[in-house]
Amino acid sequence: MTAETMNSKPGHHRKVSITIDGQPFNIEDRHYTAAELLTLAGLPAAGYDLTRVGKHGKVETFRDQEKVNVKDGDVFVSVNRQGTVA
Repeated sequence: MTAETMNSKPGHHRKVSITIDGQPFNIEDRHYTAAELLTLAGLPAAGYDLTRVGKHGKVETFRDQEKVNVKDGDVFVSVNRQGTVA
């Protein structure tokens, strides 16, 4: 039995590293809602979207209760939904 097998217990998730607005977080490798991740970063979910910034400028935006499958090394930014008034 390998050390990895011994440490893999049912119901236990490995940790992944992500950043939200430049702040690093080590979280369980599982699905989260956009609201959960925004709250983790200290932001109110109301009024903000969460955007994953991928390679080659690819972006993916999540709102409120949308599920986010986090991956190690993911980079997220918060986006204020309030428009500016001219």
